[in-house]
Amino acid sequence: MRILLIEDNLDLAASISEFLEANGHFLDFAYDGSSGLELGGNDVFDAIVLDIGLPGMNGLEVCKQLREKHQSGVPILMLTARDTLDDKLLGFEAGSDDYLVKPFSMRELEARLLALHKRNKRQEQVRRLRVADLEYCLDTEEVTRAGQRLEMKPSARQLLAVLMRNSHRVVTRRELELSLWGEDVPDADVLRVHMHGLRLAVDAPFDQSLLQTFRGIGYRLRDPSAE
Repeated sequence: MRILLIEDNLDLAASISEFLEANGHFLDFAYDGSSGLELGGNDVFDAIVLDIGLPGMNGLEVCKQLREKHQSGVPILMLTARDTLDDKLLGFEAGSDDYLVKPFSMRELEARLLALHKRNKRQEQVRRLRVADLEYCLDTEEVTRAGQRLEMKPSARQLLAVLMRNSHRVVTRRELELSLWGEDVPDADVLRVHMHGLRLAVDAPFDQSLLQTFRGIGYRLRDPSAE
C-alpha cells in the first residue's frame, strides 16, 4: 500500500514508517495539517493515517476538508490520545473510517489499514451498495428493493448511500446533516422531513422495515437477517 502519514510527533512517525516500510508499504509524510491536506487532496494514496492533534489545522478539519472539498474516498484512520465516545463520534462525523488510540500496537495499525484498503477496493470494484433486499447502484443511481424500482429525490439517495455504507452502526444526525448541507445546516429540523421521505420510499411499501430511528442520536439501516 501507498500510505500518507500525517503526524507531527517525529519519533512516532519514524517508528510507524520503520515498521510499515519493513512490511513492504510505501509512505509519504506530512507534519502539519495544511501540508497533509495538500498531499491528501491528490488522491494517490491507498490509505491515510491522520493524527487529530496537529499544529495549525487539526486532524478533524483536515479529514472534513478531504471529504467535502476534495471529495476524497481514500480510507482514513485517525490517531488520537483521547479515548472517549464523543471524541470517536467527532472523528466519524468528520469522515474518518477507523480510530486508533495511542499508544497502539504497530501490528494492529497495519491490520486495520489492510482491512480498510480491502474494503475500499471491494467497493470500488462493485459500485453497488446492498443491505438485505435493498440495492443502490452508484453508477446508474438506481435504487431497488426486492426487485422493485424506488423513486427518490437526490437528497434521499445521498442519505441512503451514507446509511448503506455504514449499516454496521448508527449514523449520527450530525453526520447525515453534514452529508447534505456541510456546515450550512438549516435552523429547523429539516433532516427529520428528509428521513420521513426516505422511510416512505424504502419501508412503507414493504412488510419488513430496514430503517431504524435512535431518538436524539441518529439512524441505522440494518439487515434483520444479519442479527
